[in-house]
Amino acid sequence: MKCCEISVYLSFKESNMTFLLESLAACALFTLFVFLMSRDPVKTVFNYPPAIIERCKSLGLVDDSNRPGGPAFYAKKIVALLIFGVLLGLLVKYVNGCTTFWCGALTAYTLWCVVDWFDAFVLDCLWFCHDKHFVIKGTEDMVKDYHDYWFHIKGGLIGMVLAIPAALIAGLIVIL
Repeated sequence: MKCCEISVYLSFKESNMTFLLESLAACALFTLFVFLMSRDPVKTVFNYPPAIIERCKSLGLVDDSNRPGGPAFYAKKIVALLIFGVLLGLLVKYVNGCTTFWCGALTAYTLWCVVDWFDAFVLDCLWFCHDKHFVIKGTEDMVKDYHDYWFHIKGGLIGMVLAIPAALIAGLIVIL
């Protein structure tokens, strides 16, 4: 290998290691967040498959007044998306060394998708679907609904779409 080829190779290896470490850290933080939020499964029931939500409503555990929605709910989601976009932009600019819009946007999008699919496959399909901690009292017989993997895969696909505006914001932050 020539000197410049070695330099490019080492730079590529270093950037891959940085991305791997970021991915591991992001997945660990997300897992902690999910764990803390899941301590009372009824509080997060609106993230469950629809049949389980309906059963919880019929048991009187929740009602539609608890259902997320409305202008204030969506305004908070938009603000959170903007904040995530800015944070991702700062991360990929100062940690990954991105200097162009597309480098920032694509790196941020890829990082988001790593966490998104970690959530869908590991946290949802493996952990949520099989841990009795997440089973709400009165829904124990709904094993098929708790094992609705497609519900979680669809959530992962939705997450990929939600990543687009955050990634575009991240790209803008990189070039500012």
